[in-house]
Amino acid sequence: MFHRGQRDLQDRFDSRRLADRLAERAEQRSLRISDADREFIEARDMFFLATADAEGRPNCSYKGGDPGFVRVVDEHTVAFPNYDGNGMYLSMGNTMVNPRVGLLFVDFEGQRRLRLNGVASIREDDPLLEQYPEAQFIVRVRAEEIFPNCPRYIHKYHLVERSRFVPHESCETPVPDWKRSDWAGPVLPARDRARLQGGS
Repeated sequence: MFHRGQRDLQDRFDSRRLADRLAERAEQRSLRISDADREFIEARDMFFLATADAEGRPNCSYKGGDPGFVRVVDEHTVAFPNYDGNGMYLSMGNTMVNPRVGLLFVDFEGQRRLRLNGVASIREDDPLLEQYPEAQFIVRVRAEEIFPNCPRYIHKYHLVERSRFVPHESCETPVPDWKRSDWAGPVLPARDRARLQGGS
């Protein structure tokens, strides 16, 4: 499972034997999302998403929502909404040309983390869409490997406040200040211009 670059560093720092032992431990890397994995993933309110374009140039982004915004659809699949962003679609656009992605879930209070690597697909007509107010589309990731990571360098943080920009059915999502700036106003999507003209 290791390529030449990984092997070079393992040999340089005398960790080849350890790497091989970890690779042998099948329970550390799974093709299925276990019940414990489901509980961990669906309790998170954020994760980090790694993508790359067709030439392999990487991008890493933060995705946030209410706890449970990432759903475990079945033992092989997770799904999450794509909310309004800056309109560049750097991560989501990458999945259109290179669907291989990595998701890193971190529990900063409990100091645990989990990686899920897989293949992403985007659907604007996904049946889950109606369960996420203001979502543009749903991203599904078919897991190819799921595994925990050593938590020793996770700093312990406590949640102070969740973002007021996470969409909810019960209230209108505020417009971020940067969309009100002079440089952004003339080039905003029509839906944003309409909201701003309406005084939202």
